[in-house]
Amino acid sequence: MANKAKKGRLLQLIEYGAAYLFIALFRLLPFHVTYRLSSILGNLLFRFVPRRRDIALDNVRKAFASEKTEAEITDIARRSCQSLFLTAFEVMKSQKVFRSSDVMEQLRKTNDDLEELFLKAKKIHDEANGCIFVTPHIGNWELLPSVSAVVGIPLVMVARPLDNPYLEKLFYENRTAAGQMVIPKKNAMFVLQRTLQQGKSIGMLTDQSTMKGILVDFFGRKASTTPVPAVLAITKNRPIVVVACCRTADFRFEGFVCDPIWPGKYEHEKDEIYRITQEINWQMEAIIRKYPEQYFWLHNRWKTYAGTKEVMS
Repeated sequence: MANKAKKGRLLQLIEYGAAYLFIALFRLLPFHVTYRLSSILGNLLFRFVPRRRDIALDNVRKAFASEKTEAEITDIARRSCQSLFLTAFEVMKSQKVFRSSDVMEQLRKTNDDLEELFLKAKKIHDEANGCIFVTPHIGNWELLPSVSAVVGIPLVMVARPLDNPYLEKLFYENRTAAGQMVIPKKNAMFVLQRTLQQGKSIGMLTDQSTMKGILVDFFGRKASTTPVPAVLAITKNRPIVVVACCRTADFRFEGFVCDPIWPGKYEHEKDEIYRITQEINWQMEAIIRKYPEQYFWLHNRWKTYAGTKEVMS
């Protein structure tokens, strides 16, 4: 048993060393090289990983069957693969930006409106004494916690823990250094409720299918969606704000901070959970329609599970 544990730690350290070296070397590359590299890797993923390619194509067809040609659908799916790599590369390159002393000035260079939009988010956070920020996997969702830290929003994020603690520390060090907190997804409800009670906000990625979800519309089809944001909003009387960060050019972005979704008066709590969850999906869908090639179509978004409940019309 001791040898097995030692070997496990050794492999973890090797993985950490390889990842650290890769990131350090990658940061030295100019942006135009990283954009070209993401295009090449995305094309390879699309061509040589047929399972993910087929999922992406099927998802895009389901979303845009009556709006896009087959050539357009294929192009969106391929560019989605490229966007996945580009997101990772941008995060590596952006760490230097968010560590600089003039971070706000560096942020303004990415887009003139990005600072203004997240100051709007800060105002919502302050007035509500904490809120629930949700975002789809589109553009560069990993920049959002860093921008939140810059404008002064204390944020607790939900994430799946990695099986390598060294890699987890490496990947999440920027968030924790900025005062943000990352908690494991499993059994997170108590911590999230306490977070809102303390006047902090929550950050969640809520656009993937889940076995414990409810069925609400997403691009005109029923999709299993987590009800957790809606439950938190109702329980703690806090608003939900859909946010996103989509690229418009080389490390330039358009930000989205949608109007808050507040819990309202209701006769049946279940109906209000469905209403709020549906509104979240519609706001996400509006953003995705503007930048469909930047959405993470490789996930089986319309996967079904036995026992998942559907909203009653």
